[in-house]
Amino acid sequence: MPKKKLTGIVVSDKMQKTVVVKVERIKEHPKYKRRYKTHKKYKAHDQNQEYHIGDTVMIEETTPISKDKKWKVISKI
Repeated sequence: MPKKKLTGIVVSDKMQKTVVVKVERIKEHPKYKRRYKTHKKYKAHDQNQEYHIGDTVMIEETTPISKDKKWKVISKI
């Protein structure tokens, strides 16, 4: 099975080797058909600490690195 890939914006880089990435999605209400935005924050592994707040990045699913980290940053977009 291929690994999931998501695109989002870095909202925090205060931790060592970890960035917090906010991923926004557009969902549609099942009954009223109105579209609305939702977001979720993911902790992603950043080995060289090269990504900073405001960067648009692509993250990829990986084996668990710690309790919360199950994603790693692949590239900057």
